[in-house]
Amino acid sequence: MAWNEPGGGGNQHDPWSGGGRRGGGDKGGGNQPPDLDEALKKFQDKLNGMLGGRGGKKGGSGGKGGGGKPRNAFTLPGLLIVVALAIWAASGFYLVDQSERGVVLRFGKFQEVVTPGLQWNPPLIDDVRMVNVTRVRSVTQTQSMLTQDENIVSVEISAQYQVADPSSYVLNVRNPELSLENALDSALRHVVGGTDMIDILTSGREILGSSVASRLQSYLDSYGTGILLQTLNVESTAPPDAVQDAFDDVIRAREDRQRTINQGIAYANSIIPEAQGQAQRLVEQGQGYRESVVAEARGQASRFNALLGQYEQAPSIMRERLYLDALSEVFANTSKVMVDVADDSPLMYLPLDQRPGGGSAGSEANQGEQGELDPRVLERMRSTQSSSSNTSNSSNTGGIRREGR
Repeated sequence: MAWNEPGGGGNQHDPWSGGGRRGGGDKGGGNQPPDLDEALKKFQDKLNGMLGGRGGKKGGSGGKGGGGKPRNAFTLPGLLIVVALAIWAASGFYLVDQSERGVVLRFGKFQEVVTPGLQWNPPLIDDVRMVNVTRVRSVTQTQSMLTQDENIVSVEISAQYQVADPSSYVLNVRNPELSLENALDSALRHVVGGTDMIDILTSGREILGSSVASRLQSYLDSYGTGILLQTLNVESTAPPDAVQDAFDDVIRAREDRQRTINQGIAYANSIIPEAQGQAQRLVEQGQGYRESVVAEARGQASRFNALLGQYEQAPSIMRERLYLDALSEVFANTSKVMVDVADDSPLMYLPLDQRPGGGSAGSEANQGEQGELDPRVLERMRSTQSSSSNTSNSSNTGGIRREGR
């Protein structure tokens, strides 16, 4: 019998049992290592039992297993289906980023637009397409086209845009970027074709950009692309190379013209305030002169009215007084003294301005209280007149100067 023959009981001797007995006749059941074939067979029996197979029983002396329950043919496919469903359900979870929106298509038909967060859709049934709605995209074109005045101009233009409607962006057009480029080219050619070349190259660039932007947005809306135009910039405009130098001269002349205009405006701003100040000063001086003349005239009128009352009371006295006042006022401004003499007597000139303490004949020292000549002056005049009459017949008389009346 072999050493590991089944049913051998305690008589089995394997190379690891040390002869089957250890010190004193103990049976080697507890200290022997497990039988690998027996353990594998037991595992197979248990698996067959779970799957509905037949399991065997050991006899006491090597008998074979005879009984078992019938096998279920649907157990293994059902288990496989459950595992597949679990894997399918787990694969339906996905995460939508904060800057994205998910367009859900169920069997190719639009279902909904999902928002950021953890989402689940049945795999192989729903198709989810992610669209970034916050990123600013850009497209640039450089085209040579014909202007209204039949000139060729090269225009470089750039457009920045965002996705405003994810479902329209995904479903309405096959290639949104290509549709945008074609719409930009069409709008640019339409606007440039209705504008003169000189306007495109100089001051009309801002108007060109705004016109192209409004027309391009209308095209995108009519196509249903779901694109929102953010900004549109005209990067550069240039004429053909053959006339580039002539256009450079035109631009320089335009700049010189503008610089001259600015200088004239600056000069006007510096001169006009000064002239306005001088004009205001002259106006104020004229107003002051007018007020002074009016005030003086009113004073003279008031004085005349006051004299009129006195004249009505004593006309002769007032006439003489006015006459003397007029003479005093006239003589006060001259260095000569006029003396009234008889018609047949000569008019003498008295150098009173050369006398000690002299001055004008109308000074306050030589006038009385009523504006008449001082008595001392009158006395001297009389003595001088009498001495001149006594010597008028003498041939050696000299030193007297005569003046006409």
